[in-house]
Amino acid sequence: MSTIVVGLSDMRISVVPEDVLVTYSLGSCIGVSAYDPKARIGGLIHCLLPLPGEAPDGERDNPFKFVTTGIPVMVRRLVKAGADQRRLVFKGAGGASIRSQYHVPIGAENAKALRGVLAYNNARLTAEEFGGTIPRTMFLYLDTGRVVIRTKGVPHDLV
Repeated sequence: MSTIVVGLSDMRISVVPEDVLVTYSLGSCIGVSAYDPKARIGGLIHCLLPLPGEAPDGERDNPFKFVTTGIPVMVRRLVKAGADQRRLVFKGAGGASIRSQYHVPIGAENAKALRGVLAYNNARLTAEEFGGTIPRTMFLYLDTGRVVIRTKGVPHDLV
């Protein structure tokens, strides 16, 4: 088994069933997993902000930093790797109310942007854990598509 770390404003996919994708410190950021259960291909993204327009000019170059640009890029890369877009199962976590330099509730806006992007593409979250005030760690197990959230060191399945 190989653990692949997804950093802040980052995305990773894998076609290896033994792999585990993990992202840490989901505060107001959101983590989103996409998994094709038949092909056993999955991806995990860690988005910082809902929209590129909310970041300074020099920070708009990374599509994974933003929900509205990162999710579509992840889906395209999964399809290119062999996933069927119609079979993708999406799960999301994070979006907590953590103090930030921004004067809007970034966590809630991230979750709202995610739902909008998915709805626009005729998809939806099958499980979610947004809000609160505690950071989360999110794991995607490629052998089964199982998503585990760890909060304060205690893991639980996201179902």
